[in-house]
Amino acid sequence: MPTPTNTNAHFIALRRRPASLSAVAAFQTPGGMRRALSSSILSKWSNGQNDGGGGFGGGRFGRVSSAGRLPPVNTVIMFVPQASVYVVERFGKFHKILEPGLAVLIPFIDRIRYVQSLKENAVEIPTQSAITHDNVTLEIDGVLYYRIEDPYKASYGVEDAEFAVSQLAQTTMRAEIGQLTLDRTLAERTQLNTNIVNAINSAAFDWGIRCLRYEIRDVHPPENVVSSMHKQVSAERRKRAEILESEGARQAAINVAEGRKQAMILESEAEKMTQINMAEGEAESIRLKAAASSQAIAQVSTAIKQHGDAAQDAVSLSVAEKYIESFGKIAKEGTTVVVPSNVGDAAGMVTQLMSVFSSVKNTRAQNKPSDNQ
Repeated sequence: MPTPTNTNAHFIALRRRPASLSAVAAFQTPGGMRRALSSSILSKWSNGQNDGGGGFGGGRFGRVSSAGRLPPVNTVIMFVPQASVYVVERFGKFHKILEPGLAVLIPFIDRIRYVQSLKENAVEIPTQSAITHDNVTLEIDGVLYYRIEDPYKASYGVEDAEFAVSQLAQTTMRAEIGQLTLDRTLAERTQLNTNIVNAINSAAFDWGIRCLRYEIRDVHPPENVVSSMHKQVSAERRKRAEILESEGARQAAINVAEGRKQAMILESEAEKMTQINMAEGEAESIRLKAAASSQAIAQVSTAIKQHGDAAQDAVSLSVAEKYIESFGKIAKEGTTVVVPSNVGDAAGMVTQLMSVFSSVKNTRAQNKPSDNQ
């Protein structure tokens, strides 16, 4: 039988090597005997569930921290790693929190109960079913990022902080999705993530945990809903294509009509200008003809005054020529011609015309004195 002193020395060595379970399961005493530790003691030692203050459970080694590791053994002089804190109990009651750096503890009285990591932790939220406001069942998973803000609350406010916050994220996500339709759930992921974070923070305040962000990773609607969505997208694209095509045809018709309108306006403007130019040309032609006739008459009148009887004979000859020329034109232009009975007596017609001319001349000569008075 080994002495009690040697046995206690082996138990102390065992406590300083908690990670080597194979060495704990089988060790040799100084007397040469091999002792096997029972499975119940191993379970209590690894999980830290014995709170009675003795043995390998919570009394000696404390509880497993949220980081998933056993608290270290009190070695009087402790070195706390960066971004970690140690929760120390004295006589089973909370005493203080050790910050990163050097710390000194009283052996057998002070005990490191929890080790809390102040780093940001990522928790994978497993796939779960959620029903939207329009009764569509979705399969959704995500990732939750949180950080311990108050180590005291995280140690004594909740049994398992990571498990609690993951369950809270699942229930909160179901509640938020139940308030949204399928289209809004797919379109408003950012707003949905923000709402979930706010809901988790309001509930996890007493646990000393702050949710930094929540990201929905995958959303899986049912296959029939996905097929309907694809059909809807195809129909929407066809609708937009037909609308664009009709708008193009409408604009083309408007452009053609506008072109025709402009062509007709330009054509009418051209015709108007043509008529104006023709009218101005005819008016100018009439003015020139009138001027020429006036000059011719003036010259004839001057010649008659200057030459007397000789000029009368010339006028008679000219009238006879005009008479004959006019009758020739009448015969060409129509099939029925009404002529005077003495059409062959050109001399008589000339004499008659000259008598008319002389009568008109005498009448004008008589009217001149009365006009002067």
